[in-house]
Amino acid sequence: MRKAFISPAKYVQGEDELYNLGYFIRTFGDSALLIAHPDDVQRVKHKLEHTMNKYKVTLVESGFTGECSRQEVKRLQQLAIEHNCSCTIGLGGGKAIDTAKCVAEGEALIIVPTIAATDAPTSHSAVMYTPEGEFDDYAYFKQSPTVVMIDTTVIANAPTRFLVAGMGDALSTYFEARATASSYSNVNAGLPCGAMGGVAPAKGTKAALALAKLCYETLLEDGAKAKMACDANLVTPALENIVETNILLSGLGFESGGLAAAHAIHNGLTSLEGTHSYMHGEKVAFTTLVQLVLENASAAEMNEVLEFCVSIGLPVCLADLGVTSVTNEELQAVAQKACIPEESIHSMPFPVTEEMVVSAIRVADMMGQQFKDQKDV
Repeated sequence: MRKAFISPAKYVQGEDELYNLGYFIRTFGDSALLIAHPDDVQRVKHKLEHTMNKYKVTLVESGFTGECSRQEVKRLQQLAIEHNCSCTIGLGGGKAIDTAKCVAEGEALIIVPTIAATDAPTSHSAVMYTPEGEFDDYAYFKQSPTVVMIDTTVIANAPTRFLVAGMGDALSTYFEARATASSYSNVNAGLPCGAMGGVAPAKGTKAALALAKLCYETLLEDGAKAKMACDANLVTPALENIVETNILLSGLGFESGGLAAAHAIHNGLTSLEGTHSYMHGEKVAFTTLVQLVLENASAAEMNEVLEFCVSIGLPVCLADLGVTSVTNEELQAVAQKACIPEESIHSMPFPVTEEMVVSAIRVADMMGQQFKDQKDV
């Protein structure tokens, strides 16, 4: 049986860690192409100036347009050549990070998230869009980023909603990895078949499953405490642990442990217009409950997940995601999208039909609403 595990060459996090960015640039040369939204650059401008002066490096600002498109990637690659950049830096949220991955193509890449809203920073994949913002394709590269650097002071001063959404994304990690391991399904950590292609088949490792389990355990232990710290813009041990959980543990857990029903149903759920203003991790929190219904998880496990979600303000029913009423036809469309042949729902350890998905969404919705009603009494 072929197994695979993939991770960044180095992961470092801490308070004011951005002051050390120049040190890592220096391991490649004396200049870097900086791919970031202007607002994110402004948030950390004093730290960028400090590290440039301290380490005598140059940051070439890219004028990033905001979309990870083929056209933008080509423009930025040419800019890096013109300025003889030694490495690429992706700073900010998901699209800046994914664009940097595409520009670097697996070489000399530093990722600097300014929010802890998803587990994408550590992965060797990216999502590409058209210049108009429509989904285009997935891109896979030969390796994960060389350096992932997290400044927890920056994370603590970002809106708390991002941190909570990251916990929603991380919540699914263990349950999806557990399902993938049970079904001996393939994971994304296989060797890439070309820079823009898929991945060769490989199963997950015990290490990945162990990290995914630790991800869930840390959420339960430190999630609520980390939210309180972020509300006050403070860095505490709990916040440090949750930043590591959202980005590193969840990132390694999903890529080397596997995705299953929760993310597939999330993708289907995006067809409901009411969900469009909600973040990825907020939707994944609810679809994790849907996966647990599909699995007929124990009442104790369901209640544990529900209690966690409610304690930090994650959605547990459709109304929490802006869907106050939904028809069977609409849910059928969600299920159809979730069950297409290439979706991760087929990593579940049993066959899943569209009808099963519709029923599971309905039941998860009722359970979540009932749990909230009981808490309000």
